[in-house]
Amino acid sequence: QVPLVESGGGLVQAGDSLRLSCAASGRAFGRSAMGWFRQAPGNEREFVAGVDWSGMTTYYSDSVKGRFTISRDNAKNTVYLQMNSLRPEDTAVYFCAARYGPNGSIQLNDYAFWGQGTQVTVSS
Repeated sequence: QVPLVESGGGLVQAGDSLRLSCAASGRAFGRSAMGWFRQAPGNEREFVAGVDWSGMTTYYSDSVKGRFTISRDNAKNTVYLQMNSLRPEDTAVYFCAARYGPNGSIQLNDYAFWGQGTQVTVSS
């Protein structure tokens, strides 16, 4: 089990920045690849960014590449999503997820543990 709690969401204007945090419990965090997904109303949950266990390998969707940065601090059991140049289309509930094993993935079904999500709203 890897209980996850997201924080850092909010209401911002287009062009602003936000940093999401995901705090994990348990010893497994340091051996788990992590990911961020998002879900807008009426849409399916989609991959945003992922990172392997070490933080050395990262993955991004095309829609956020160059604007978002995923990172992790294994000493703090925390993964972050720095979001810059936010757009109205980034509005969604953002979920943190963990998977068994050290290697990252962009596939939703590869992740076994999920947080409750944090709302990000970007106004134009």
